[in-house]
Amino acid sequence: MDELLWAALWLYEATDKEEYLKYVVNNADAFGGIGWAITEFSWDVKYAGVQIMASKLLEKEKHKQHAHILKQYRTKAEYYLCSCLNKNNDTTTNIDRTPGGLLYIRQWNNMQYVTTAAFLLTIYSEFLQDLNQNLRCPAGTVDHEEILSFAKSQVDYVLGSNPMNMSYLVGYGSKYPTKVHHRGASIVSYRENKGFIGCTQGYDHWYNRAEVNPNVLVGAVVGGPDSEDNFWDQRDNYMQTEACTYNTAPLVGVLAKLLQLEENHELELLASY
Repeated sequence: MDELLWAALWLYEATDKEEYLKYVVNNADAFGGIGWAITEFSWDVKYAGVQIMASKLLEKEKHKQHAHILKQYRTKAEYYLCSCLNKNNDTTTNIDRTPGGLLYIRQWNNMQYVTTAAFLLTIYSEFLQDLNQNLRCPAGTVDHEEILSFAKSQVDYVLGSNPMNMSYLVGYGSKYPTKVHHRGASIVSYRENKGFIGCTQGYDHWYNRAEVNPNVLVGAVVGGPDSEDNFWDQRDNYMQTEACTYNTAPLVGVLAKLLQLEENHELELLASY
C-alpha cells in the first residue's frame, strides 16, 4: 500500500493529473499513509517518503481543499524527521546512533537507512527554508540549517569521518572496502580471462578467495558498520559489504545539494552547527 501511494504521488508530480492526487488523499487512511508513524525509509518501506512528498503539497494554494488530509501526512513526516534528529521526548521513538554518530536501524545493510534519512532531511530542510519555517519537535524547535547540518554529518561519516577512518563509498578516499559482496566486482574481468564463468564457477572459484576484488566497484555504498562502528571487510560478510543501488541513489541527491551550497559559498555556514 505504501508503494501505491508512492507511485501515485510521483505520477501526480510528473503529470499534474488530479486523479493521482485524489488517489493519495482518498486512500490516505486505508493505506496507512496517515496512520503509520515510521522511523525508517528504505526499499521496502516508503511511508516516510510518501509523507514528505505529501507535506510539500500542503503549501500550494490549489491543494487547500485537501489540507485536512495533507496536514496529517505532514504530522507523520515530521515524526520521522524528529526521530532522526533525536528530538522526540520518548527516547524509544528516536533512531539509535552509533558511538561515532551514525544513525542505526539494524545490522543488515544499515547504510540504506542512513543515506535515505540524509536525503529526506535535506529535502525537508530546503522546504522549510523556502517557507521560512522551523521544524517543531516534541523536544525542541529545529531550523533548516541544523537539519541540513545533521544530514551532512551523516554524509561525512559515509565518506570517512568515522572511527574506522573508512570510506563506505567504494573508490572514494584512501581507505574503502576492497572485498565488496558483489559478483561482478569479485570475479576476474573477461578481458583477462576468456574462459566460461557461470554462477557455479563464480561462487566456487571466486567467492571464498582471500584476495581483494579484481574490479573496484566505484560509486557503490556498502552496508556499513555495526552498532559499535566496527566493520569487517570480508566478501562473505554480506550484511556489511553488500552493495545496493538503493544505498547510493539517495546519496546522489544529498551530494548535489551540498555541491550547490559549496558553489554558492554557503557550505561553511553549516560549520557553526
